[in-house]
Amino acid sequence: MARHDHHSVSSTDINTRDAGNVTPLALATRALRAGRQGGRGDALVGGIVQSTTFLQDGDDVGSPVEFAYSRCSNPTVSELERALAELEGAEDCVTFSTGLGAETALMLTLLSAGDHVILGSAIYGGTTRLVQQVLSRFGVEHTFVDARDAENVQRALQPRTKLVFIESPANPTLVLTDIEAVAKVTRAAGAILAVDNTFLTPIVQRPLDLGADVSVYSTTKHIEGHSTALGGALVTRNTELADKLRFIRKSTGGIQSPLNAWLTTRGIRTLALRIREQSRNALRIARWLSTHDDVAKVHYPGLERFPQRALALKQHIGDLHGGVVSFELRGGVPAGREFLRSLELCSLVEHVGSVETLVTHPATMTHGDVPRHQREAVGITDGLVRLSVGLEDPVDVISDLDQAITRAHAKKAAERELAAALAK
Repeated sequence: MARHDHHSVSSTDINTRDAGNVTPLALATRALRAGRQGGRGDALVGGIVQSTTFLQDGDDVGSPVEFAYSRCSNPTVSELERALAELEGAEDCVTFSTGLGAETALMLTLLSAGDHVILGSAIYGGTTRLVQQVLSRFGVEHTFVDARDAENVQRALQPRTKLVFIESPANPTLVLTDIEAVAKVTRAAGAILAVDNTFLTPIVQRPLDLGADVSVYSTTKHIEGHSTALGGALVTRNTELADKLRFIRKSTGGIQSPLNAWLTTRGIRTLALRIREQSRNALRIARWLSTHDDVAKVHYPGLERFPQRALALKQHIGDLHGGVVSFELRGGVPAGREFLRSLELCSLVEHVGSVETLVTHPATMTHGDVPRHQREAVGITDGLVRLSVGLEDPVDVISDLDQAITRAHAKKAAERELAAALAK
């Protein structure tokens, strides 16, 4: 299994060991060129093939063809799939209409009634909903574990465990999982390891190099990067698994649309530049938040005091740690609500990974369907705020956060004074 020397290899010259690449390319270069085919006289930018179906001739009857019907395959979608596979040095990629669509296809491919899936306890709320409220109705069993310790995964394994699904960093607590350690456990058990790499993308972390079987993406987020196209992807070096995923996609109709695939491929061209700048901005903002008296906790793998700092340096590329920061304000829910109301530059939305700085309240938005006891057990409190750092000047973002925090606590102080006065 390939390993990175993160202390001597920069993020600009990584990936020189991918099988099948005659001429190794840096990630930024690969992102700009990934997925292209053709030569002189061909379009520099791939087209949008919006057709639902494709002409065939008599010789095609009864024989498999690359493109017949866009529910099964489409040239624009295929370009995106080539691009994502190339970024991870993978043999194949299968794309879907959304990230949850990709997760659903993965689980339908691998799990039958009576089978068992292990999930990291800190995980996206939509994944939790899919397993607890949908797949459980069809006899699929599940166990949530604290995946920070691979031994917890080992203990949770059952004879019918077919899939282990983790996020690293986890959404929204940014807890890390040692992918290589968990991969050793799953490989010995004959289970598939899938890693949701949405927050970091292949620019910052390459799960397949660390032993995972599948990299999972909501391409809606950092990969597309401009809040214009939904999408999901499963990237793998297991061609047999990719064929099975395509069968499920054909059978359930969850393929990516041509327009969204085209927009996502366009986003990939600037992915390396965007995620590097967002990582640098996020680190600067996280450091500032860490010094603020009214901020109780800050979670960001790039911080020197981050509890899993050594693991972050081990499995993240080029000392980059992504554009997502989460933090908790002092003053509880009232202060948090006033903070969110007071933001002027940062946008309150249920989203992450765009070029603009976005703020989300996980307890009521992304994880609103997760039972309170379950989300609080993994650190998703009512006061937790997720910050997806964009490409603005970080000084402007810090200024907006500062004024919103100041307003939130000023109002809380005024309410305390009023209550004290009324009590007299």
